[in-house]
Formats: sequence, structure tokens, C-alpha cells
Amino acid sequence: MSEVVKLERHDNIAVVTVNSPPVNALSAAVRGGIFECMKSAIDDAQVQGIVLTCAGRTFIAGADITEFGKPPKPPGLAEVLSLMESSPKPIVAAIHGTALGGGLEVALACHYRVATKDAKLGLPEVKLGLLPGAGGTQRLPRAVGPELAVKMIVGGDPIGADAALKAGLIEEIVEGPASGGVAFARKVVAEKRPLRKLRDDDSKLAAAKADRSIFTNAVAALTKKSRGLEAPFAAADAVGAAIDLPFDEGLKKEREGFLKLMNGDQSKAQRYAFFAEREAAKVAGVPEGTKGRNVARVAILGAGTMGGGIAMSFANAGIPVTLIETGEEQLKRGMGIMQKNYEATAARGGIPADAPAKRMGLINGVVGIENVGDADLVIEAVFETMAVKKEVFGKLDQYAKPGAVLASNTSYLNIDEIAQSTKRPQDVLGMHFFSPANVMKLCEIVRADKTAPDALVTAVSIARKIAKVPAVVGVCDGFVGNRMLAQRGKQAEKLLFEGALPQQVDAVVTKFGMPMGPFAMGDLAGLDIGWRSRKDRGIKSEIADALCEAGRFGQKTGKGYYKYEQGSRAALPDPEVEKLIDETLARLGRKKRVVSDDEILERMMYPMINEGAKILAEGIAARPSDIDVVWLYGYGWPIYRGGPMFWADSVGLKHIADRLAFYAKETNDPSLEPAPLLRKLADEGKTFASLAAASKAA
Repeated sequence: MSEVVKLERHDNIAVVTVNSPPVNALSAAVRGGIFECMKSAIDDAQVQGIVLTCAGRTFIAGADITEFGKPPKPPGLAEVLSLMESSPKPIVAAIHGTALGGGLEVALACHYRVATKDAKLGLPEVKLGLLPGAGGTQRLPRAVGPELAVKMIVGGDPIGADAALKAGLIEEIVEGPASGGVAFARKVVAEKRPLRKLRDDDSKLAAAKADRSIFTNAVAALTKKSRGLEAPFAAADAVGAAIDLPFDEGLKKEREGFLKLMNGDQSKAQRYAFFAEREAAKVAGVPEGTKGRNVARVAILGAGTMGGGIAMSFANAGIPVTLIETGEEQLKRGMGIMQKNYEATAARGGIPADAPAKRMGLINGVVGIENVGDADLVIEAVFETMAVKKEVFGKLDQYAKPGAVLASNTSYLNIDEIAQSTKRPQDVLGMHFFSPANVMKLCEIVRADKTAPDALVTAVSIARKIAKVPAVVGVCDGFVGNRMLAQRGKQAEKLLFEGALPQQVDAVVTKFGMPMGPFAMGDLAGLDIGWRSRKDRGIKSEIADALCEAGRFGQKTGKGYYKYEQGSRAALPDPEVEKLIDETLARLGRKKRVVSDDEILERMMYPMINEGAKILAEGIAARPSDIDVVWLYGYGWPIYRGGPMFWADSVGLKHIADRLAFYAKETNDPSLEPAPLLRKLADEGKTFASLAAASKAA
């Protein structure tokens, strides 16, 4: 018998237990073990009922995604499920922890399902650019009806045991999975209940068969945020097949949809992103076994937009926060905004009705830096100027307790220089949150020269605890994300001097899949910020300066690169801007030319990739995938393109290097010359991914 699946008999009930840590994934060994044990139990004349359960912390949590893309090993999951579904003896799935993806598909092929109170059940394949491929799109609509099935399959979010019971996905909530499963199986046998095979039960499809708008409306509501993604629409089609076709034909349609997605570029990119995120949590260059420091309370300095958003992230995770301001008025304003944000989320149904009070109860607003004394982690979110940051860190020495981790939420300033203001540089690092901090998932963790390994590990683990994706980066101007973004910004500006218009540049960038183009983003952030910074440094940017001189600061003034109607955030092209650009170019003696969309795309993306190559060569990022994580979770890079370095590999590094060399010459811009690492990889016919593979081999 299998090592990872065992068969035991409890009188007339056979118990098949999967034990394949950590999450009982459906590897070839697990599939083979379930098949063998089920066959033995079916063939055993003494057995009248069968329970499928799992050891450890969870039921089968999904497919073994390390097997994706490799030749399939028998038995296939469909074969295992067919054996179970056609069993003449009742099979009960006893679920605890999570039954996700293939795990839930296994449970759906059983005749009955029970679950513990804390169980979560779902089909999240869409998040990997896939759809359920083992009958999930056909059995789930028959179990819970097409509306909820669409929500679970196209949305990809799991439901809890209570919702599963209400929907008819499970029959009972039990105390312990194995004991509860056995007790339920005995009941089924004693009562001689008929076997419920979902494949033969169309009763919950009847309403949608009679009125298909029930289904189409549910799909429309879920796919409106799926811009550019293939999987949600393919998943919806597969669920539609459950309504329109007999079961076996629906299965065939599902399989075709699954294989098409599996072999497509989007799913490859989304699966890569899944692994990249997990890889980013592994910190390079830290001694093995380094443990983080305990963080029971966090202090945040500054209750503005960033500080408030960071405080909410900790409160959302149940971690107490001391939020510190310099004056009562600023504090009151900051606390009021957080309260409003929570109430608005609760009103939308995003959090329970009692959550605002609970979470605000965890945030203690006070005036004065001397209140940091009981915090294990202090995060500074004050003005983005070096002098202010240094002053704050100098004071922290006086008031922060020994061993507290001291973090700066700076977006580009030098952490080594900040650390010099304290007598404990080993405790200092950067935690760069992205705005709005309570929503955006990325946290760039900046390792300074003297940052202690355990301080670094603390920052990474606490970021994960508050549902952020941490990416460890080194010290340089703008770290990873903003440093690359600066190269895009430089080219965006140059394109205006050559004849492109803001709306043309932005349209190319959003068509590629980014949430916003550079000019709409500038309007949102406020053009006056860059203007002030340029004046401080004695730098001119003729077009951007002319807009600011005309009082066009972006959305807050109703006009920037675009105009905005009262109360609207919709960016409308403005003939005034075109006129202002033309006048500026005439004054500077510049000639306009027609700039193609292809050129815009190349000049928006390739300089960023070039900068990414420099970042890797300098060791600012440990892996190409870490750069991708920064862009996926901090800047809205489309997940179906896997991140800039992954995408660059798919375009071909030779093509990118050649085009950069061409633009460097054509536009007389030496900054576009291919970086040495990019050129080397291009000449050798290699990819950025080959760097990661080489470091693993070393």
C-alpha cells in the first residue's frame, strides 16, 4: 500500500487517510494511494461505507503545482474521481482546514461531505490563470446552484463551513473530521440513504435552465474587474456548459478549456507570479535558523495618509498600534479619516459591521514621540526629507526600547544615512509601504549596511503577518520600484517633446494592462510635488513646469495633463494642454514628429527592464523574480504578464538590447544604452530566469 495514503477499517466503515505534509497536495503518489485504497475498500465485502479524510492541518489543499508543465503520471485525477463516484458504497469526504482546487473536486466526487466549523472550501484555479480541470465546473453548480458556483469559480474565493452547509455543499458540520466522518457514514449506512451522485442531479440547475439571465447576470458582476484576463471568462463558459450540456459533454468542454489555459501564456505568467511571491519571502544572505524578534505592539510616527494606512494594516491583523502625531489637530484628523474608511468598508459589506469599532480600538492615538517606549517595532511615516527623518531617528534613540526595530517608510531616501543618526544602526531598516497602505500589498524591505539579520527577518515576517508581500531590496535612490519608474518617467516626458500627447502615451500603457498611464498617475499624485522638488534641486522640466506655472497641479485643481469635471476622477484630454505643449516646443525650437504606439510601448517598458538589469548587477535585488514581485504588487503590473523581467524574457533580451541601442542613438540619449548585464545575457542567448537558476545551482 501507499506510504502517503493508508486504509483502516472501523467495523463496517473503511477510513482512507491522506498523510502527505504540508498540505496533502494531489501529487501522483497521493492520487495513486487514494485509488488503491478506495479500490480495496470497494472490493472488501465487510465494508459498507467509506470515509476520505486527511491527517495534519488540512484536507487536500489542491493540486501539486510543482507537477504543472511536466508529463502527467498515472493515475490521472479524473480516473480517481470516476472510481469514487461510481462506488456502490457511500463515500463521505470529511473536511478540515482547506479543501481547495483539486481537493474540493475530490470531495465533490464523493457522495456526501461533512466539514469542521473552521473549514474553507473553494476552487481558486482562476488565480493561477486556470479553471478547475477535474469536474469542478460541472459538479459544483449541481451541488450549490450556478449563481454561487460562478461566484466561487470565476471569483476564486473560498466559502466557510456555515455558508457551505446553507448552500448544500456539505451535509453536516462535525467536531473532528475522522470521527465526524465515521459517525455520519454509519448514519448513511443505517438509514440506507441513496447515493447522491452530483453528476446525475440537475435539480439545482433548473432555474438557470429556465431563465439563463440568472447565470449571465452573475457572470457579468464578477467579470467586470477581469480586464485583460482570459481565465475568468473561460471558467464562466465552463460553468455555462453545466447548464446547457449533459454532464459528460460538459466535462469534455471543461477539459478543453483547462488544457487551452494550461498551455497559454497567461497561466504560465500567473503560475510564475505565484512562485515568485513565495520565493520573495526567502531572505538571501541571512544565516540559517535566524529567528525574528517578537512584535507585540507597533508605534507609527505620523497620522497622515501613509501613517494612517499603515496603522490600519496592523489593526486589520489584530496587532495593537500606538499612532503618534506632533499635535492634537493632526492626530484628530488622522483618526477621523481611518474611522471614515472603516465605516465606508463596513457599509459596502467588505468587513463585518462590528469591525470598525474593534479595529479602531486597537489604535491608540497620542501626541509626542516619547510614547514609543512600549513598541517592538517603530515605523516612521513623516515628511519625505532627509533632515526631518534624521531628526526623528535621533530622538528615537532616547525613547525607543532596546531591541526595537526602527523602520523608515521612505520611498527613495538613503537608509544608511538615516541609520547614522542613531546609536543602534543594527536595528534600522526601510519598510516602504505603497499608497493606499491599507490596500496595496507590497512592502519593500530595505536592508541597510548595518541591519542585523534578525531585524530583517522580523520585518519580513511582520509584513507577511499583516497580509503584505515583502520584497527585500538594497539601498539606492528609489530602491527597486521607484528607481525603475524614474526611467519610464524620463522617457514619457521626452516623448512629449517629440510629438506624442499625454493621452496617447497613457492609452498605450493602459492597453498593455497597467492600471494607469504616467500622466494620469502624475495628475493623481499632484504635479506640484515634482515641481517643488525640481526647484529645490535647480532642475527644469519645461512642459511640466509650464503646466504648474499655469496652476495645473492635477486632480486636486481639476486640471493637470488632463481636465477633470467637478467631482469626477475621469481624465479628459484638454486642447489647452496640447496648445501649451506646442507653444513650449516652438519656444525651444523643437519639431514635432508622428510617434507610433509601438515606439511608445518600447520606450515605456525597455528602459525599465534595462534599469532592472543594473539593479540585479548591483545586488540591489537578489533575484529577477523579486523585481517582478515589486511591480506586480506595488505598481499594478498585469499579473498575466508575470512582471517586467519575466515579460522581458518572453519578448527576448536580444530584441530589447538592440532596440535600446537604436533609441540611444536616435534620440541622442546615452542613458538608453543597454546595461552590461542585459547585453551579456542577450549576446549569450540567455534569459533573466537563467540567473535565478544559476544561483540555485551554486
